[in-house]
Amino acid sequence: MASRPGILTDWPWKPLGSLKHVILVPWVVQNFYSFMVKDEKDLSSFLIFPVLLWRALHNQLWISLSRYRTAKGNNRIIDRGIEFDQVDRESSWDDQILFNGILMYVGSKTIPGASHLPMWRLDGVILTALIHMGPVEFLYYWLHRLLHHHYLYSRYHSHHHSSIVTEPITSVIHPFAEHISYFALFAIPMITTITTGTASATCIAGYLTYIDVMNNMGHCNFELIPKWLFTIFPPLKYLMYTPSFHSLHHTQFRTNYSLFMPIYDYIYGTMDTSSDTLYENSLRRPEEAPDVVHLTHLTTPDSIYHLRLGLAHMASTPQKSKWYLWLMWPVTMWTMMLTWIYGRTFVVERNRFHKLRLQTWTIPKYNVQYNLQWQKGSINALIEEAVLEAEEKGVKVLSLGLLNQGEDLNRYGELYVQKYPRLKTKVVDGSSLAVAAVLNSIPKAATQVLHRGNISKVASAVVLNLCQRGIQVAVPSEDDYKKLKKSFGIRSDRNNLILSKSYSIKTWLVGDGLKEEDQKKAAEGTLFIPLSQFPPKKLRRDCFYHSIPAMAAPASLENVDSCENWLPRRVMSAWRVAGIVHALEGWDEHECGYTMSDIDKVWQASLQRGFKPLAVATHSKF
Repeated sequence: MASRPGILTDWPWKPLGSLKHVILVPWVVQNFYSFMVKDEKDLSSFLIFPVLLWRALHNQLWISLSRYRTAKGNNRIIDRGIEFDQVDRESSWDDQILFNGILMYVGSKTIPGASHLPMWRLDGVILTALIHMGPVEFLYYWLHRLLHHHYLYSRYHSHHHSSIVTEPITSVIHPFAEHISYFALFAIPMITTITTGTASATCIAGYLTYIDVMNNMGHCNFELIPKWLFTIFPPLKYLMYTPSFHSLHHTQFRTNYSLFMPIYDYIYGTMDTSSDTLYENSLRRPEEAPDVVHLTHLTTPDSIYHLRLGLAHMASTPQKSKWYLWLMWPVTMWTMMLTWIYGRTFVVERNRFHKLRLQTWTIPKYNVQYNLQWQKGSINALIEEAVLEAEEKGVKVLSLGLLNQGEDLNRYGELYVQKYPRLKTKVVDGSSLAVAAVLNSIPKAATQVLHRGNISKVASAVVLNLCQRGIQVAVPSEDDYKKLKKSFGIRSDRNNLILSKSYSIKTWLVGDGLKEEDQKKAAEGTLFIPLSQFPPKKLRRDCFYHSIPAMAAPASLENVDSCENWLPRRVMSAWRVAGIVHALEGWDEHECGYTMSDIDKVWQASLQRGFKPLAVATHSKF
């Protein structure tokens, strides 16, 4: 929002919220009906909706590409990250597509010659290019300078400049009034070709795509225009800007006003003198070498949308199943094929914490694949490749997230440490901090807890610690009881471990494998505390569900603009936090296999570094 919002700041359909797209339905239905039923074969008007879909897809591809490249770091222009407030501010980027769509539908019905356009006319393409290079670029330059006058800037254009570090879609984040003026400018070539009878459907669609390409490219925060282009054709620097050129406009504000062609900044003396230097420095910038890597993987087929490289607004909220994702199954299947073909670990996120450079890498495998015996070899190979790549890049700590640390898969990561005994990168499964987070989630007044679900390294350690504290742990399963008792050895505290079929205990420790019928047996008001990285399905409205082992991140953790799977904003799983703390403390040992770091030491170190425990749930949300 601008610092002093002026009139026509909000879009007319803002009250509709997420239902705003229904405003296009009457136009789309009418065009489809006319083309398919009434046999009015106006192909150019019929193609308006496919063009709008193409623009949305095209913009999303730029967002994903930009986030991937800036996470890797090579050719990045500005080091600063973005935060949730920017993601929220830019989540309505499709408003301008809706606006353009309505005007195109109206224009095709009301402007003489705007319907039944031919598919191609070369003279229209040439005329469009000449008009854009002349009047459009010139008028935009002076409109842009006018928008930087303090009166208009405070009421309108400051909204766009709230984003110092830009993403591709920052290009269209403007108040409604600004978009009216921009459309009026960009409509000049289209209206001219229509009135002169030289317009074509391809020309209009191509011009809109050109605008989107240049807009997205100029705001992508990584340099991608090769220097040899300007070497071969030196005048090109007056006709095409670069991402670094426009980035200076967002950091310096009073330079580089041009739309896509810097010629007017050269003519009127507003070109930033550091433009060439920033461009060359960005091109030379190497890929960033992280200090800490968190290795995770895809979960469900639609989890690709929740990745930071996916849908930005969806990635900024905890992962949940949404009905409309079923409508996107063709895209979902395409992304699954893409991950299968690509077949390599990829970078999805970068953060900075004090002097540490953090990255999150994702293995292109899904939960279901981790449960297939014949897939474990390829998964282990991918994890091993990631470990060796981290070693090569000088990574201090690699933490294993989700199912990458399974006992059946790699013995909690021990497999790689044994295979490479001279490994300098420390492999951390985060079990000690996960145990500490669970122990500190149990109500202080609790004297009894009940354990349900699979027995894991974390579960065994939690049960042992509770028994040592004098808290009785009830286990309904005889097999689980025997496994836990055996793990205690000859300790006297195993007397606090009891075999009990009673479900009246109000504090439950639940691992993977918790059955629905078990939840139904719980007493009203029971608190479920997960032991694993996957939260249980919330079936009981009369019970409380605590978060998986996790901690709130300190404010000094930078570039946090997405949620980690199903966790709330700025909350990180204990397994991920453990890797960061391990690197901060400089601990020179692995934490994997059946060994575990000192639980109290790890917990206290996490608190001292600014991570905070989560409050115990007092109500459940669905």
